[in-house]
Amino acid sequence: MKQTLSILNLLVEKGLIDKYAIGGAMGATFYTEPFTTFDLDVFVLFPKAKGPLVDISPIYTFLKALGYTEFAGECIMIEGTPVQFLPTTRGLLDEALEKARKIDYDGVPTWVLGPEHLLAISIATGRPKDRARVPLFMSSGAINEACLHEILSRYNLLERWKTWTKD
Repeated sequence: MKQTLSILNLLVEKGLIDKYAIGGAMGATFYTEPFTTFDLDVFVLFPKAKGPLVDISPIYTFLKALGYTEFAGECIMIEGTPVQFLPTTRGLLDEALEKARKIDYDGVPTWVLGPEHLLAISIATGRPKDRARVPLFMSSGAINEACLHEILSRYNLLERWKTWTKD
């Protein structure tokens, strides 16, 4: 993982992405018990596009030049870790990336989405596996409930949250 994060930092250094942060199940493991996960979800802010579409092919061209040519589904294998690049969208994902936390992972700086944003994204996504994370997050002590409530209010997720937590 350390080497994978170093490559992600290199993508920032080379200007291929402006910023990244780890999300999904792997991001959640920084705050709560580990989850079974297949890949490393990397939310990415790309340099300003000239048109309405984001072109991520420069990332793959660069990674290919470094010898990373193996794919597993929609993921590219980087140092043995399947990495999925996920462009952010206006709203919750942009905010989550903007407020990502910088951490040190075994001497390598990296960014991880904050626990409140990870939980809000899980609620917005609404998959059963996301719902299963709720009790783990809430018992972890990592969630600032006032902050979570503000995020859920801002993105019209309070009603879903209430139905998820009433059981």
